[in-house]
Amino acid sequence: MRTIKLFFVLGTVVLNTQCSKESTGSTPNPTPTPEPEIVILQPSAPNLSFPNNNEPCLDSNVVNDNQSSITFRWNQGNNTESYQLELENLVTNATDRYTSNTTELTLTLVHAEPYAWSVTAIGEAGSDPAESATWKFYLSGPAQESYAPFPSELTSPISGSTVTPIGGVVELQWNSSDADNDLAAYRIYMDTEDATTLIETIDHQANTTVLETSVENGSIYFWRVVAVDAEGNESDSGIYSFRTN
Repeated sequence: MRTIKLFFVLGTVVLNTQCSKESTGSTPNPTPTPEPEIVILQPSAPNLSFPNNNEPCLDSNVVNDNQSSITFRWNQGNNTESYQLELENLVTNATDRYTSNTTELTLTLVHAEPYAWSVTAIGEAGSDPAESATWKFYLSGPAQESYAPFPSELTSPISGSTVTPIGGVVELQWNSSDADNDLAAYRIYMDTEDATTLIETIDHQANTTVLETSVENGSIYFWRVVAVDAEGNESDSGIYSFRTN
């Protein structure tokens, strides 16, 4: 009797062990499905076409004694949903922005004044805007034959920057252009207060001009350039400043 009872118990243990192994077997993890890659199409920068760069704009409609309307045009960029035109009056430095869903926009402006403009292409959400080059033009008024130079662009020293004089000298640099192509001279003003002190008058030689001038260390200087054409028309660059080490 003892032998039979012992055999029955051992058989039961083996059977239970096998069932336990089968019931606790792990199920393999399914292979995750990769998420689709999101591709954001970037807009291309527009190319400006009208009004022409550095020229008087004669193709305008006179609205009244002080204003004319002009149609800005540019090419259609890739992956673009809308455009933003930025327009700056180079006399008042006032800047306005306009939105267009097409590649042209008609605006009414004060004539006989210089302007700068650019167009930014706006694409789908998540894309980066793409900006065109900046062009300048002079909006012609009725029977206007002579145009003042575009205000000079002061390029060096950068306004608000700190420079180290070499031998007590710094270089002033600016770019200039004129719709009539009759630039004649520049008057350069610089001092430590308000850029009203005339330091030199030089003839126009090229669109980029460099002038060396003496400065003192540890000072803040204010400077500006007045461009003059052959007819005596003038334009003021506005005041820039820099600090010397």
